[in-house]
Amino acid sequence: MAVYEGARPRNSLLPRRRLEAPLLRRQAPALPRRSTRVTLRTRKRPRFFGVAIGVIAVAFLLSFFSLVQTVRISTSGYDMQQLTDEYNQLQLQKQQDTLDVSRLSRESAIRRQAISGGLTQLPAPVAIPAR
Repeated sequence: MAVYEGARPRNSLLPRRRLEAPLLRRQAPALPRRSTRVTLRTRKRPRFFGVAIGVIAVAFLLSFFSLVQTVRISTSGYDMQQLTDEYNQLQLQKQQDTLDVSRLSRESAIRRQAISGGLTQLPAPVAIPAR
């Protein structure tokens, strides 16, 4: 006498696993198999769901990587522009300082600055006769 246990519902999120046979089970006559179309259709659904989730995850990671690279490149460009502006300002300051040094190093310029600062020329030296 053969006992048919019935179909068990399958969970579509977990992979299929083989059920262990009961310990004291008699050999039952082989039942006819289901058609391959039904079997293939039931197998494709969980795999399709997993593949779809995998594709979405890969697409998200690629877009996130692209966003990170874009931000890094724009930040580098901004830093380079800022450094170029600072370099140009330093070159102008250097040129201005060079001109000021050459202009102020002349004797007449030094004398004018001393007079405008309240300094005057020393009077003729006073000679004290020795006794």
